[in-house]
Amino acid sequence: MKPCVSVEEWVTRFRAIGLDDAAMAKWHRLLEQENPAGHQSFLEWLGLPAAKIAEIRAKYA
Repeated sequence: MKPCVSVEEWVTRFRAIGLDDAAMAKWHRLLEQENPAGHQSFLEWLGLPAAKIAEIRAKYA
């Protein structure tokens, strides 16, 4: 599946609703803790390479 939204577009949307880096980190951490498979799927949907996905998931585990 091709990504519908780039990482940059996603971050722009998060910033538009007032999320700063700390809030985005909290969002990743919550998603990783509550739904690890969903977090994996979301990161894949964004088109991130496997190594970057692993890095992000490890950071917020």
